[in-house]
Amino acid sequence: MKRKNLMVVTLTDFEPEIGRWIWCLEDVRRTILERISGLSQSDLDTKLNGGHSIGSLLYHIALIEADWFYEEVLDGEWNPKIRCLFPQEDRNIDNTLTNIEGQDLDEHLHRLKSVRDELLTHFRSMDLQDWRKPRSLTHYDVTPEWVIYHLIEHESHHRGQIFQMLSILKNK
Repeated sequence: MKRKNLMVVTLTDFEPEIGRWIWCLEDVRRTILERISGLSQSDLDTKLNGGHSIGSLLYHIALIEADWFYEEVLDGEWNPKIRCLFPQEDRNIDNTLTNIEGQDLDEHLHRLKSVRDELLTHFRSMDLQDWRKPRSLTHYDVTPEWVIYHLIEHESHHRGQIFQMLSILKNK
């Protein structure tokens, strides 16, 4: 059995401290991608117990990452190629996630990768001063450092939901 190395490392091409946080963000994504590899359309679209589907959660993860990146870090300057990946709003009037059906796994993976590539490109060129520089928005001040913390927390939460759903679907 191959021995595991359980440690956070600094990603190259980043300021070292930023690279450690980005490694954590990437590690959460890596575990999701490993588990959803080869997922069927039926499993992507199935809503369990009146909740959300895995496809809806993948759309939501990508949209929230894009929103925090473009709105909070870049002050609302969205790349039009990214904006067009989200034709539907994130939530319904009753605050539930929009149901995303019929999009295959490749579409979800493309959306997740496109947003992440944009984020990584930007953070690769960031220095520690900008990393900790607050952006003043209407209701709060926020730093890029906190945005990455929040995205790790957000995606980890939904990773748990997805893994629980996969376990249930496997046992059906």
